[in-house]
Amino acid sequence: MALLLTYVLLGFSIALPVGTITIEMTKQGLKNGFMHGWIVGLGGMTVDMLLIIGLYLGLASVLSLPIIQVIMWLVGALFLCYVGYDSIKNANHDISLAGEKNTKSLFSSYKNGLLVAVSPGNLVFWVSVFGTVLADSFDQSNKGSFLIVGLGIMLGILIHDLGLMTIVATTRRALNHTAIKWVTIAAGVVLIGFAGYFFYQFVISVKQYF
Repeated sequence: MALLLTYVLLGFSIALPVGTITIEMTKQGLKNGFMHGWIVGLGGMTVDMLLIIGLYLGLASVLSLPIIQVIMWLVGALFLCYVGYDSIKNANHDISLAGEKNTKSLFSSYKNGLLVAVSPGNLVFWVSVFGTVLADSFDQSNKGSFLIVGLGIMLGILIHDLGLMTIVATTRRALNHTAIKWVTIAAGVVLIGFAGYFFYQFVISVKQYF
C-alpha cells in the first residue's frame, strides 16, 4: 500500500505542471463542461497507458533512436498546430454555458486528447523520467511491483484531472460567452506556440543528426 501511495503522489506531481494536455482540458472544460474536459484527460491517459505497456515491452530503446525522435518532433508540431488552429478557428463555436444543452460530442473531445498527448514532450517524458522509474521497479521475479508503480502513477494523474476539472467547472459558471471565446483563442495560441517550439527542436535535431 505504501508503494502505491508513493507513486500516486508522484503521478499527481507529474500532472501538476501546465502542459499541452492541461491547456486542452481547461479549454474544453470551459467551453463544454466537466465531462468534455475530463474526456480530454482520458484521451491523454490512453496514450500514457499504451506507452507504459510499450515501455514494459521494451519500446524505450526504439523511441530513443535519433531518427524516431526527429520524426516525433515533426509529428508533434503538426498535431499541436492542427489542434491550436482548430481552437482559434472554432473559438466561437460549440460553446455551451452552464445549464445549456451541449452539442459537442464526447468522442471529439477524446480525439483531441489523443492528438495532444501524441507529442514529443509527452513521449520523451515517459521514455526518460517515467521509463527510468519503471525500469527501476521492474523485476523479472516480481512483476507485481511494476504494475503497482504504473497503476499508482495513472491514479495520481486521474486525481489531478478530476480536481482540475472541478475547479474549471466551478469557474465556468462565472464566465459569459465572450470570456470563454477569448480563453479558447488564448489556449489555441499557446498550443501553436508549443508547436513552434517542437518544430524548432525538429530543425535542431535534423542539423545535429544529419
